Amino acid sequence: MKYRWSLAPSQPLLTGQLFRELPLSPLMAQCLVNRGVASKAEVSEFLNPRLKLLADPFLIPNMDAAVERLWKARENNERLLIYGDYDVDGVSSTALLAEMLTELGWTVQPYLPSRFDGGYGLSAVALEKCLEKFGVDIVLAVDCGSTAVEAIEFLNSKKIDVLVLDHHQVSVPPPEPLAMVNPQVSNDYPNFQELCSVGLAFKLAHALVKRGRQEGLQKERDLDLKEYLDLVALGTVADLVPLTGENRKLVRAGLEQLSETTRPGLVSLKKISNVSGTVTVFNIGFHLGPRLNAAGRMDNPDASLNLLLAKDRYEAEKAAETLDNYNNERRKIERDISTQAVENVRERFDPEKDFVIVEGNMEWHLGVIGIVASRVMREFYRPTFILASDGDGWKGSARSIDGFDLAEAMRGCDDLLNDHGGHAMAAGVSVKPGRLDAFRERINEIAKKTISPDMFQPPLKLDAETDLSELTLVHIDEMRQLEPLGQSNPEIQLLVASLTLSSPVYRMGRDKQHAKFWVTDDRGSCEVVAWNLKPEDEPKDTFDIAIAPQINEFKGRRTIQLKLIDWRPAKN
Repeated sequence: MKYRWSLAPSQPLLTGQLFRELPLSPLMAQCLVNRGVASKAEVSEFLNPRLKLLADPFLIPNMDAAVERLWKARENNERLLIYGDYDVDGVSSTALLAEMLTELGWTVQPYLPSRFDGGYGLSAVALEKCLEKFGVDIVLAVDCGSTAVEAIEFLNSKKIDVLVLDHHQVSVPPPEPLAMVNPQVSNDYPNFQELCSVGLAFKLAHALVKRGRQEGLQKERDLDLKEYLDLVALGTVADLVPLTGENRKLVRAGLEQLSETTRPGLVSLKKISNVSGTVTVFNIGFHLGPRLNAAGRMDNPDASLNLLLAKDRYEAEKAAETLDNYNNERRKIERDISTQAVENVRERFDPEKDFVIVEGNMEWHLGVIGIVASRVMREFYRPTFILASDGDGWKGSARSIDGFDLAEAMRGCDDLLNDHGGHAMAAGVSVKPGRLDAFRERINEIAKKTISPDMFQPPLKLDAETDLSELTLVHIDEMRQLEPLGQSNPEIQLLVASLTLSSPVYRMGRDKQHAKFWVTDDRGSCEVVAWNLKPEDEPKDTFDIAIAPQINEFKGRRTIQLKLIDWRPAKN
């Protein structure tokens, strides 16, 4: 799929000032300014994201009320139910708080709902089962609860206090827990709105330890919060939240902790995932995260929680093997359903009418429809809802494109839905029985008011235009200071214009689906690697390329390699 190219505007005043004040190349200065890092102080904090620069956790809305109630619960030996969620953010949040609160003397019972019969998020159905199974005096809802009006009303009617620790958008009208620890309650908390639930869980842990130390308590003094940062990195990267601000500080330190972790479950998970040495964002996104997610997708989220809380090597290795088996099963199911979904959409797709794709099948597996939605969205580049049967109606996942807010759009369909929640780019939904066609029609009507046709071509934001002679090992090493890369801090993408091939295209891969070739601009030459490039799409004549510069390290040798993102004929 070809992209809609846009080159970041040159900002010579800002970049010139950074170039003069700091040991930065002009290209690096431009890339920092593009990411909103425009002053000497901001550059220092961005390139050296230290934990001591984290903000006071008590600045988060309602944190003080949550800490006060939890303090009372420990004093009275009340039984605390931590009600989490089945994705990596929810499981890592639950594990962090269950382990930390138990260590400090709370009586804790963690619980993860089923994706299939627990309802969406914090549900009264699942809570009733919890109350029957466990004695509960107080509920801490983690990574859920911000739209759970009925479930929280149910708990309030039972005289059970509820604390919500969540980062999802809050419903209108909002639920009424004792404390809603959610930066989304208003726009007065921009420093915290990018945190996901495991980041908020770490903030809650920090707040509790801070209070304990102020009171001179020994357990709080002895607790090392850094030991929980491996869990924070897992959940934050897997939840695809922006890796800027507080998240950047937490993930940078969390990746270091994860690389050296002695947590038995993560040691075993890394081993079975073939992850060794320095752990990267890529490792979490493509190796560790999918295995942790697979358990919830296959209806056993407790397997992931058991792994994270495992205390010995035998228990951890057994749990890691279980997750690996679930992940293999998930891959097969997902491939089959993705093929069906793409074929179904392609048969009926009308680009003039279908601004939003809504595709469902009663036989599809609920556990993988989120991944399928992502695949269909990338194939057609339209907001996509993929749904399956939940027994009574339709339940599904949605993925969006830039410029279309799923959470806002679904609020315009409230009368057709049992429940919904999520973010602008990813969401979950439950459609009332018999209302799927009406929902498809309504959501498309909403989309046609907000989406313009040019938005159906994915944007490609380029940091700067450069030439091959500027792409040296020294400059690319400098660019690596931007790591960890992720949402809102993407890999550097550059435009190099007026190139020609200086070597034949070499096809590689088992099915020859990838390509490698050399390009020149008369001032230099460089190797380009192109993943999943069809032979008919190879560049020819004189062309411009959009690339991500990389260093290929093999047998102690470091060479420059440019990853091709897109190309176009050169402009005369």
